Amino acid sequence: MRAIVLAAGGGLRLQQPPQLQLPKCLLQFGGRSLLERHLQLLRAAGVQEVVLALGFRHEQVEAELERLRWQPRPAIVLNARFELGSVLTLHTVADAMTRGGDVLLMDADVLYHERIMTALVAGCRPVNRVLIDREFEAGDEPVKLCVRDGVPVDLRKQLAGDLQCDTVGESVGFFRFDEPAARRLAAIVAGYVAGGRAHLPHEEAIRDLLREASHSFEVADITGAPWIEIDFPTDVERAAREIFPQL
Repeated sequence: MRAIVLAAGGGLRLQQPPQLQLPKCLLQFGGRSLLERHLQLLRAAGVQEVVLALGFRHEQVEAELERLRWQPRPAIVLNARFELGSVLTLHTVADAMTRGGDVLLMDADVLYHERIMTALVAGCRPVNRVLIDREFEAGDEPVKLCVRDGVPVDLRKQLAGDLQCDTVGESVGFFRFDEPAARRLAAIVAGYVAGGRAHLPHEEAIRDLLREASHSFEVADITGAPWIEIDFPTDVERAAREIFPQL
């Protein structure tokens, strides 16, 4: 099993002064960066192979790895056009997606409890898995997961109004794919790039994979486990004030 951590974006919505702007994976809580926390939780879960998809100020992330002296050192793949969107970033790690074995795909800008990692990696057999939090704040920002009869059928910030769902929750931004599903996702992403849609969020490609229904997915409910995706200054404040003390 390998983990691909998407950490290429510039985090413009954090509204940091340009001279102080950091890749979001370098935000610190309790003296540790989000990147260090990812690596520690992955190691505790038995995941040794990590691929970092970098772009914005990647030298700073590489410097953090040097500071941590992390071994085995994560592989680094650069998306020089990171500003175009996360579909293109995912396309840059196509080799890691298609080398075989289960793949964990994770957003780097999440502060989360170890129970979420446990839910993601649970079990020894190959599996496709999505994570859902049923307790979320409604609005345009959360990426919502629609589940019907235990099957994830849609993934989007704006779900269709006539979509029939048993459960709607927020996607944590972490996914697990077995080898066939990972290869198919890489092919879908390649089609996006070839078709001039590299600017779209990578969740759109994952949505296509879910809606094909050619690969079965498990839904792991992590409702109640503390976590937050960090996009805005208010998220940084809430992460420090509410989430970190629960970890």
